[in-house]
Amino acid sequence: MTPLESVLTDLIAAEGPLRIDRYMALCLGHPRHGYYITRDPLGDRGDFITAPEVSQVFGELIGIWAAGAWGAMGPPEAFNLVELGPGRGTLMADVLRTVRKAAPGFAAAARVHLVETSPVLRARQRELLGEGIAWHDRLEDVPEGPMILLANEFFDAIPIRQFERREGVWRERVIGLTDGKLSPGVGGIVPGTMGKDGDVMEFAPARDEIARHIGERLAAHAGAALVIDYGHLHTAPGDTLQAMRAHRFVPVTEAPGEADLTSHVDFEKLAAALRDGGAVAHHAMTQRGFLMAMGLGQRIAQLALRADEETRATLARQMARLADEAQMGNLFKLLCATSPGMSTPYPFG
Repeated sequence: MTPLESVLTDLIAAEGPLRIDRYMALCLGHPRHGYYITRDPLGDRGDFITAPEVSQVFGELIGIWAAGAWGAMGPPEAFNLVELGPGRGTLMADVLRTVRKAAPGFAAAARVHLVETSPVLRARQRELLGEGIAWHDRLEDVPEGPMILLANEFFDAIPIRQFERREGVWRERVIGLTDGKLSPGVGGIVPGTMGKDGDVMEFAPARDEIARHIGERLAAHAGAALVIDYGHLHTAPGDTLQAMRAHRFVPVTEAPGEADLTSHVDFEKLAAALRDGGAVAHHAMTQRGFLMAMGLGQRIAQLALRADEETRATLARQMARLADEAQMGNLFKLLCATSPGMSTPYPFG
């Protein structure tokens, strides 16, 4: 039994079953035993790998996109370059390295703000990025002003609620105890008439709240936001809650605090929340479509020209991992939101 499992078992025994969103929040963010509080989860020795860790070319292309967005903003002489959930800082490091060469005016104008709650990952970010970075626990703590915001695999870890249709009624999914062990179940009846038995619907109020706040900032100041995550373009029933440990899927109640818990992002709902805040949310696109439009193939070919055979093979594998339809290419989507009246940054227009 993990330390957090003991805490959760005692809590459920005292207070009753936990809603899925509370269970996720405790598993990921418990102040002593939470998954993101206690470890660096990335890389071969961790539990999963993200696109910036696959290839530096991913960050380079995001940097080029951000420079284009900055130009569409005016460009401002100073702006906040914000990243939500920056992991080890790899994406931001690649973005900054790229713009210092390709768009020095952007680099000079940028004030970097990282929104990160993990002390372990903050230390990794500080080690990689050095001085001149501001850290925050919440986006609300970032100063107001013009902004370019990046969020790569951030929204998938925001807690969700789940509802299941059984015998003609909707019930909320919970985590309870069976024979003293954590187990999924359902709670009381909740209102709702649509759907068929077996349907599962997911809602993410906390995710929507963050998106609305981003929309409010973009409505108040010039800016753009780029959300990159795995998920679906349109709202539909389905159970997407998943746990990953050592690069394999495990039951969501296995080793709480030591496995990553995520769900697929509903990009239709996310776009609606951004619009509710006052931003313009453009049509989402696949990661493959975005990267190929931004020049992934040309950049990989350029690097391969001066590479040995082994490095060329590595580059080919990296490109496939990022853009193949059977890998990250179609599963991951990108959503761009901008301030009203701002021209749409390529390639979303």
